[in-house]
Amino acid sequence: MAYTDEGRGESVVLLHGHAYDRSMWDGQITTLAEQGWRVIAPDLRGFGESRVTEGIVYTEEFAADIVALLDELGLETVILLGFSMSGQVAMQIAASYPERVSALIINDTVPTSEDAAGRRRRHVAADGIVRDGMETYAQNVLSKMIAEENVERLPEVAERVREMIRTAPLEGSTAAMRGRAERNDFTETLRAWDKPALVIVGDSDAFDNGAGQAMSELLRHGELAVVPASGHTPNMENPSEYDAALGAFLARLA
Repeated sequence: MAYTDEGRGESVVLLHGHAYDRSMWDGQITTLAEQGWRVIAPDLRGFGESRVTEGIVYTEEFAADIVALLDELGLETVILLGFSMSGQVAMQIAASYPERVSALIINDTVPTSEDAAGRRRRHVAADGIVRDGMETYAQNVLSKMIAEENVERLPEVAERVREMIRTAPLEGSTAAMRGRAERNDFTETLRAWDKPALVIVGDSDAFDNGAGQAMSELLRHGELAVVPASGHTPNMENPSEYDAALGAFLARLA
């Protein structure tokens, strides 16, 4: 598994979303390392520079991969941040390996499993990627991955997001999409979580539909940070506000 490991201090692990790679966190890696944290950002299996598994990769497998990386690095516990698809990976780690997570940060994600219609949509989307390719997929989803108005307002960010998705391995993207269709429901995981937790959501996230607020209310010690002027990828759309919210939460843990 390819990963970035920078800084010294308590470890914060940043997990990227579907069809992204660890470069989405470049700004946060620099900022957090300067603030005295050790920052580890892997490329999930099938993305970036990590190996590709064809067919289907389940959320439990992504979670096991991350725990194996922690073992390799000799890290017993970490602060874990998961974005979008990897918010579900982070929740799976919290469910299956709670002793490895000292604080949980879930970013623009949902805790629920897919119903039958949702599972079909995921598989249809994967079939579409196979048929049309990653470039078409990147163009089709761009205005949902960042706020629609930010596609024009932030052209450099839009191009970085488009390029990440366009160059993501097709086999890895479809394997993750099919695995995500079969993910677990993490509602009870969040309800039972008794450690610090932060939910981050962009104020214009097209996928949120109230999930951020609901997750923060499920968590016993949950905090909610809404990042203004951003959609599904607030760390890139409004990094100053995102970093301020994340940094304030982490400072309370130090």
